[in-house]
Amino acid sequence: MPLPPPAAPAPLLYPDVSDLLARVRFEPEEGRIWLDDQRMLLMHSSAFGVLRRELIESLGTDRARGLLTRIGYNSGSHDAELSRKLRDAGGADAAVFGGPQLHMLEGTARVEPVRMEIDEEKGHFDGEFIWHGSAEAEEHIRQYGIGREPVCWQQTGYAAGFISRFMGRPVLFREVECRAQGAPHCRIVGKPVEAWGDASGDLAFLRADALTAGLATAAATPVGSAAQDLLGDADVVGASAGFNAACHMVRRVADTQATVLFLGESGVGKEVLARSLHRVSKRAVGPFVAINCAAIPENLIESELFGVERGAFTGAATARPGRFERAHGGTLFLDEIGILSWTAQGKLLRALQEREIERVGGTRTHKVDVRLVAATNLDLREEVRARRFREDLFFRLNVFPITVPPLRQRREDIPIFMNHFLRKFNQRNGGSATGFTAQAIDAMLSYSWPGNIRELENIVERGMILAPEGGAIDVVHLFSGGEQLGSGSLMLDRAGSLRARADHDDAGPAAAAEPAAEAIAGQSIETVQARMIEHAVAQAGGNLSAAARALGLTRPQLAYRLKQLRRREG
Repeated sequence: MPLPPPAAPAPLLYPDVSDLLARVRFEPEEGRIWLDDQRMLLMHSSAFGVLRRELIESLGTDRARGLLTRIGYNSGSHDAELSRKLRDAGGADAAVFGGPQLHMLEGTARVEPVRMEIDEEKGHFDGEFIWHGSAEAEEHIRQYGIGREPVCWQQTGYAAGFISRFMGRPVLFREVECRAQGAPHCRIVGKPVEAWGDASGDLAFLRADALTAGLATAAATPVGSAAQDLLGDADVVGASAGFNAACHMVRRVADTQATVLFLGESGVGKEVLARSLHRVSKRAVGPFVAINCAAIPENLIESELFGVERGAFTGAATARPGRFERAHGGTLFLDEIGILSWTAQGKLLRALQEREIERVGGTRTHKVDVRLVAATNLDLREEVRARRFREDLFFRLNVFPITVPPLRQRREDIPIFMNHFLRKFNQRNGGSATGFTAQAIDAMLSYSWPGNIRELENIVERGMILAPEGGAIDVVHLFSGGEQLGSGSLMLDRAGSLRARADHDDAGPAAAAEPAAEAIAGQSIETVQARMIEHAVAQAGGNLSAAARALGLTRPQLAYRLKQLRRREG
């Protein structure tokens, strides 16, 4: 009796995409689109085709391919972090399938999974996928017609970046069929680099020397910022265009002796940039002396700046140098310079012009070699018009003004600061907070930040303290000090249509579990957490696994908390 034919393998099915759809937010009034904490752009595919052509014709095919592959790798790496965060509790398959689903959500192609084997513990991955309607292939065909080589360079880089970041080791994808070669669709195969045997040519497009060395610890390595790269300072954090423009200005003026005036609201990081200016300047070997003019009583500001001779006034038992003398050979930073008294302004002007100071109660001058860096949150031109600030001193200070934008104008920096401060406070306080829930990220991005970075730092520290041990920081842990949260962004619904996002209508089921800030005011953390748990379980119809995913917990964690809750209620 003949054996029956082998059963066809079960088709690979994607998990529900609603969790990813809910991470897309449109802020038309701000001119921003977000995918979780990453700013996105809508781009005409024809414009992408023109960009490809310009790159190929100006750089050559190999260099253009390398550039586009690395761009795709970067995108895939970021999307892997998002998928891991949202789907870690659902297992490796669900998290890996987030890559193809995000690829489709971003409009690149329809991705059909053919086969996939994954074992994180052994570092094994073997996958095959088909791209239907590849935008990259279509645009290449529009520009160049059918050719002999595969052309989906950015998409192949995306796949490599996603799986490499997910696996924590280099995984290489190759396009083995391409529409631009006349094939009916595009097909890619991926496996670890060493499994290919002849990967050197492909790795050259990914700068394999850097990737191979760094991928083993990629998941644990914090993402740096362009500002850190520019100034070489771990305390300078930011990736937004406005902040990096300020950093470029710092870099340009660093090697000169010009007076620098930092302008911007309180808490935007003016002193951090002033310290970085000193560190990258030729005066780095000298002292950096800072004084907050607003923190010194008016009758003492002159003695603090210029020093005092013995007997100059009651209590001056000994002579002591002022900040100018102590900063000799280095940098003197005067914060909140706009509040200096009229008399102190006159003496400061003379010190800057003559490069010498005279101590309070003294009769001789002291030569000083000091670079002055000042900062203010006031409009000094308006202060001059109001005759509260000397015009001649303003012109002397305004040699090289650098404006530092407020945090509400550089929202791309908010996720970077969140992770930077979380690592800082976890290390300082022995905390174990693992990150932020999707709702917390939404709230942080939509908040107006009147206190700028200083306020964000304090709120993250508060969240780290209140978060459950080994758990994620949620909205209730962050905004418990009377802050007013707003909304007004748009999101995608399950049908892919835009709709308004209300305060209580956030990303998927998790949002339904999050009470509005007004409703939880004055209640204890335990009460709010109980309400969140009850609401999530109700929304999930009693399905603890679904409720746990909505709350950013594992199922055992949720079951334990439910047990504790019912014990208290009983």
